[in-house]
Amino acid sequence: MPPTELDVTKEPQQPDHSIDISQLTDAELHTALQSIPCQSGEDEPAPLVELTGLKSQHSAMMRCETPLRFQATGNLGDYAFAFCRDADIRLDGNVGHGAGDGMSGGVVLITGNAGCGLGSAMTGGTLAVYGSAGDRVGAAMRGGSIFVRGNVGDDTGAGALGGTIVVGGDAGKRLGDGLNNVTVFLRGKAKSLAPGVIEAPLRKREEVRLGLLLMGASIRGSASEFRRIIPKARLDAEEAGAGEIRPNWR
Repeated sequence: MPPTELDVTKEPQQPDHSIDISQLTDAELHTALQSIPCQSGEDEPAPLVELTGLKSQHSAMMRCETPLRFQATGNLGDYAFAFCRDADIRLDGNVGHGAGDGMSGGVVLITGNAGCGLGSAMTGGTLAVYGSAGDRVGAAMRGGSIFVRGNVGDDTGAGALGGTIVVGGDAGKRLGDGLNNVTVFLRGKAKSLAPGVIEAPLRKREEVRLGLLLMGASIRGSASEFRRIIPKARLDAEEAGAGEIRPNWR
């Protein structure tokens, strides 16, 4: 079965600004970004900023809250884009551990691979990785959407309280350990599911929602090929006609 595909039809755009992050401290980078005016009208796109000088720096673009568009090529270290909000970022490269940690809004697209803890404790936004990711993807997340085109490691979704996790490949052990009001969509196979978590049928409503999420993350793939991984208590409530409710499943 072929994996979900990255939509690479978009042509590279000419940036409005270029910043060499290797020459700036974190404080200087934030000052430089804040000096760039945002779009003047609702119909105008935000300015596009090209980031250069990527040398696997740790904590790159942490706490970026500027509503700008960014594009960059190269690799970054741990905690890239942590606690980001409002920004629209595309990185053609790899990231280390903790990418998107605590993210609360915006869009981050990473075309390479990610380490452990991708999207941990995030509360909003869209975080997409077109390669594979390590252990504990989406651990303790409370909102937002995480997409991984390839495989994920062990303990994906551990302790997650809200949001959506989409995995286009296979998952490791203990998928969904302590999962709460979260849906994991899995296309491949999991080495094992955590206790109290089961594979549930993909309802038509969920299939439509997943299809829209895939489109929003620029991922090609049929939603019908995925399966839902949810707490067993949640499925029991659905079958009993309780509808969509928000108890503590743990």
